[in-house]
Amino acid sequence: MCARAVANRTKAVFVRIVGSRILGKYSGEGPRLIREQFALARQKPACILFFDEIDSFATSRHAPEDGASNEQQRVLLELLIQLDGFDPRDNLKVILNTNRPDMLDPALLRPGRVDRRIEFGIPDLKGRTKIFKIQTKTMNIEPNVRFELLARLCTNSTGADICSVCTEAG
Repeated sequence: MCARAVANRTKAVFVRIVGSRILGKYSGEGPRLIREQFALARQKPACILFFDEIDSFATSRHAPEDGASNEQQRVLLELLIQLDGFDPRDNLKVILNTNRPDMLDPALLRPGRVDRRIEFGIPDLKGRTKIFKIQTKTMNIEPNVRFELLARLCTNSTGADICSVCTEAG
């Protein structure tokens, strides 16, 4: 949600790439998709490439228990090549998303490739209340809903959890 909001705010084209979908059936398909996405994004006046679930193919190549496939390694290598040719002054911005930053390959995280890390923790009561209000803004609900009470009932919930609750209540 945050990456899409950044794209909307900056009027940039938003391209979401789901990491698990990059690994195709055929050898070489994943690296080709990475190259094509970067090439297309560079043609736009402003573009955000959002890699969702980057940990599905960018895990550490040095983790013995992982056993990353050759295709995963080729996809990661292509991403590293694209990021190395990346000019931060361009109108192309890359955002990576993971729930497992500890599993990512150190080569991906080195300065010059990933320059900023932003961690989104569990929202506090005020944050959860605000998320409930935003998520229900377009819903037909009772006018006297006590959003703070709902937020209190969801103490360890993420923004995605609250969004899911609102969708289910829909």
